[in-house]
Amino acid sequence: MDVKRAMDIYTSKEMIPVHLDGESVWIERVDEENGMATVQVGSRPTNTHTVGVDRLEEQRK
Repeated sequence: MDVKRAMDIYTSKEMIPVHLDGESVWIERVDEENGMATVQVGSRPTNTHTVGVDRLEEQRK
C-alpha cells in the first residue's frame, strides 16, 4: 500500500480491513513524511507496531 491510501483508510469513517503479514490490523497513525504507520495488531490495544506502509495490504472485497 502507498502512503496516500494508508491516510485514506486512516481518515475514513468506514471500517476498511487491513492486514500486516496476514494478520488483521487497525491503522492508529500514519507518518506521511517517513512512509510509516503505527498499527494495532488484533484486539489488544497494547500490541502496536510501527512499520513501513508498503508492508500493509488492504483486504479487497
